[in-house]
Amino acid sequence: MELPRGGHWRNWVGNQSFVAEHMASPQSEDEISALVHAATSQGKSVRCAGSGHSFTPVVATSGLLMSLQNYQGITHVDQQRKRVSVKAGTKLNTITRFLKEVGYSLKNQGDIDSQAIAGALATGTHGTGTTLGNLSSQVVGMKIVRPDGSVMEVTDNDNLDLLHATQVNIGMFGVITEMTLEVSDAYWLHDRVWREDFESLMERYDELAAKHRHFGFFWCPTSESRHLYCLPDTQKVSLSNKDFDVCEVKVMDMTDERTFYEGEHEKIAYSSEVFAIHYVANFHELEYAVPAQYGKQALREIRDLVLTKHPNCIYPVEYRFTKGDPAWISPFHNQDSVTISCSGGPNGVDYWPFLKDVDDILRQYGSRPHWGKLHFTQREDVDRWFPKAEEFRQLRRSVDPNGYFLNDHLRALFG
Repeated sequence: MELPRGGHWRNWVGNQSFVAEHMASPQSEDEISALVHAATSQGKSVRCAGSGHSFTPVVATSGLLMSLQNYQGITHVDQQRKRVSVKAGTKLNTITRFLKEVGYSLKNQGDIDSQAIAGALATGTHGTGTTLGNLSSQVVGMKIVRPDGSVMEVTDNDNLDLLHATQVNIGMFGVITEMTLEVSDAYWLHDRVWREDFESLMERYDELAAKHRHFGFFWCPTSESRHLYCLPDTQKVSLSNKDFDVCEVKVMDMTDERTFYEGEHEKIAYSSEVFAIHYVANFHELEYAVPAQYGKQALREIRDLVLTKHPNCIYPVEYRFTKGDPAWISPFHNQDSVTISCSGGPNGVDYWPFLKDVDDILRQYGSRPHWGKLHFTQREDVDRWFPKAEEFRQLRRSVDPNGYFLNDHLRALFG
């Protein structure tokens, strides 16, 4: 098989770009298998791009870059077990629209819904909720094309080690062609947002986290901060007399109400119609999962850092909750966590010193990186923070001994 000509690729914010020798957008699993086999037979590496929402160089390759934008759709619904199988390139918002039609919902999801499902799950993407895992914890099976073009099936029926190794895999086991998700009966959410003083929120933090199915917030150091993330102006429902050094709070809870309602900074709607937030791609984000017991302390240190040493870094700091899961290189592996996200952007400010200072704070708590967000993680950090790291490497090598599905960034961490 002759591989197609390549070209230039860039991610959604433009901080990652490269030229691949070959690029392809297959339309079937057979075509994916043939392309992978053709590339590896010629000694070329293979990487797969989703929707390009990662800030890290996880997609980069000088060999074959494969996009699954033409490989989308729902393949099977198991109503008895509440499981839905989808092609790997299917967008999250396509899946949730389908689920609504058939009476189901994702158990949880993040605040961006334009990602390809395989890419979102492969990097550990998550929403918020102390009792809810990340998106990959909903995966109960998948199909992965190996270097020789054969298809490996992963299920929760036989080899749980393989499932837990591949639930979060950053594309290192091969090209995922299909994923099976465990879903829930459809539910509607009552969404409420308001503004509150930082210290006031810290006093009520534990109560809010325990009371609400979903609780998260953005700390905004300046009055301009919320505009950088397109957050709503919640002045009318503010519990603070300030518009700086305040938190924009969001809670969501299940409701029996099934009629759409939109009021003053509150809404009732089907689950996936509440989760998503619109962002302008004008920022570069770092995010770590902090052990839950250290969350408030770590946030206080970052707040002090912004207010004293880096007052020009004014992007909101996002704070969310995620329950631990068994996936081997998940940021939440066997650890209930809060995620702290800090951003810099193309506003003329050199934000790398700020992000490095944030890293210095968060790593002292044993925080783990979101693989699709900026981080400063080294191989020794992976070994220290992920107890299953070496088992993951060994299992990955058994599937891809020549490292065709690695790139320089991933080889340094997992090769």
